Parts: sequence; C-alpha cells; structure tokens
Amino acid sequence: MNRGVVGTNRAISTFPKVTVLNDGTLLAAYKVGPTKDSEKADIELRWSDDLGETWTEPTTPFSSMIDGKRGSLWMACPSQLSSRLLMTALWVDRESYPGKPLFHPETEGCLPMSILLAESGDDGHTWSPWKVVPLPSELGPPSLTSPLLQLASGKMALSIETNKTYLDASRWYQRVVYIYSEDEGETWSAPFTVSEDPTGRMYNWDQRAGVAPDGRLVTFTWYFDSQTDTYRNIQRRISPDEGRTWTAPEDLGIKDQAGRPSMLPDGRIVIPWVDRFGTQSIRARLAQTIDEPFLSETEVILYDHAATIRRYPSSAGPMEGGLEDMTRWTYGLPFSVVLPNGEILIVYYSGITERMDVEWGRLSC
Repeated sequence: MNRGVVGTNRAISTFPKVTVLNDGTLLAAYKVGPTKDSEKADIELRWSDDLGETWTEPTTPFSSMIDGKRGSLWMACPSQLSSRLLMTALWVDRESYPGKPLFHPETEGCLPMSILLAESGDDGHTWSPWKVVPLPSELGPPSLTSPLLQLASGKMALSIETNKTYLDASRWYQRVVYIYSEDEGETWSAPFTVSEDPTGRMYNWDQRAGVAPDGRLVTFTWYFDSQTDTYRNIQRRISPDEGRTWTAPEDLGIKDQAGRPSMLPDGRIVIPWVDRFGTQSIRARLAQTIDEPFLSETEVILYDHAATIRRYPSSAGPMEGGLEDMTRWTYGLPFSVVLPNGEILIVYYSGITERMDVEWGRLSC
C-alpha cells in the first residue's frame, strides 16, 4: 500500500487503518514521517476500488495545529458508520516539551495528547475542522487504540487508555475507560472504567474491541506485567451490555499484542496478532463465535520479520519492555476489516529502523 523512502519525510510508514465506504471503496489512513516519533509526522489517505489490489496516490488533508499549538498526528482511524464518515485521531502536543520524545524514558509519562474528531461528506476527500473530544484532566494524556464502536443501541463508544503526565514519576495506575455519545459525537458522557488493575502491576495496553452481530462487545488486551517487565498472553473479555459489565479475563494462550478483530456477518471472528518476542511474526486465527477458541489449525502467517531482516539488515538493538520501546519496533499493529466479498483484509506496518512500509494481506474464511 505504501513504501517508505529512506532519508525523506516519508521514510517511516506506520499505524495503518482501513474502513469500507458505503459504495464498497476502501479508505486507508496511515502515518508517515522521517522517524517513528517525529514532529514532522503526517497522516496520508489512499482509496482503493478493487478490494486493495491498487490504491490511489496519497493525500494529506489534515492540519496538525490545534488551538494554536503546533503538534503532530500520531494516528488516525476512519470509520464508516451508517450514513456518516468520521475520523478519530490522536494528536501530540509538540510545544509544551520542545524536542522531547513521546514517552519519557524514566517516568513513563507521555507528552500532552488529545483525541480529535472530524467528519467528511464526500468519502474522505475533504474534512471538517478537527474538534477536540472533551476529557477530564485526571485521565492524563489519553491514548486512542481502537476505532469508534457503533453499538447495537445506536450509541457510539470511544475506548480511551489513560497515561501519566510527562514529568510524573509516581506509580502508574493505568486503566481503560469508555466514553459514550448518543448524538453521533456531538456530546460525550463521563468516562466509565472498563478494565484496570487496582494494584497498578498489570497494564491493559492497546485494547482492541469489536461488536459482534448479536450486539455483544469483545476486547483483546495486550497484557504487560510491570513488575517483571514481561508481556503475558492476550486476554479476552466479553460484555453483554455495551461495556457496562464484563466477563473475567480469559487467557487465549497467544502472545502477545492483539490487532483489531474482524466480525463476519455469521458471527465468526478473525483476530490478527503480533508475536514479537517468540516467532517475530504477525499471525491470524479464526473462531466460530466471539467466545469460542481460536483454533491453532486455522492459523496463518501474514508476516515473518526474519525474512525482512535478511533483505534489509538493520542496526536496531534488542527490545526488552516498557513504553520507550514502542517507538523502536519496526513491525506490528495489524488492523483487519471485512471486505464486501466476504474476505478479510489485514493491514500492518513492517521494515527496519531506516524504512517502514504499510503492507496488507487478504484472507478467505
């Protein structure tokens, strides 16, 4: 979908997201920049009218100035919700701590961030000005790790992950909250906590969510043990009431970072994930319903990092754990959607420190 160009402001392509427009066209959004964490980062859009076989040239329609402050767009996610096309984005303030990286290497705090919302009336070619989604300051800098959820009741939900402010060296009590809108994003509810560890040991990172055909919600969580600096297996939870109550976390036996799942109309579900510390690959499995096992015999390999390293040797060092490593990883974040022909499209980024591409694969279920 997009190739990085070494030594330019488009060397690094990351965080791809795709939605299917009402006419069957695909709209993709991804971040480009000279490095993975750059003040010069921008969001590009591309369209495909042949299920991803070919894509248009990229456009860059978004401003990164918010309320008079210079910033950068960390990621953007298009969502076709019935008759409305919305874009949610994570914006990073680059003025409050000039020249500093997104994650503080000692405190684990984050630069100031905001969640943004825009709307398009012409399939994404032009957009309304950004609106900042109001959130209470006690959440800290908010992370956006899942697309807008269109719930069975007609409400929308946004999944927000909390962070510490940049210089806060206190213990981090990370949690995931939902905010709800009953008027298509004009106003939002107070935050409602959906997952947390009261001891502060376990972090519910990069929680991916989906809505099943029967209206139930399912989440897949990247579970990090801050005491041992290790990643646990992916945890699944299910909500029968749009996020108000949840089942206990279920260990899926799969490591380590889940991607956005795809819900097929017949209730089957496909989950992609990144096995970064074992096989160093991106894989996917199928389950018959959201609460059944993802059987190993359904597993496919989408990406093998060893093959990339053989093609493009890199000087990147080993990864251990912690937020600062997230800006060094050179592959990951698979995002899946159901195509009009019933296949599953999975996009992800891959490459080496000096160059990262956006790639995709298509699965028949």
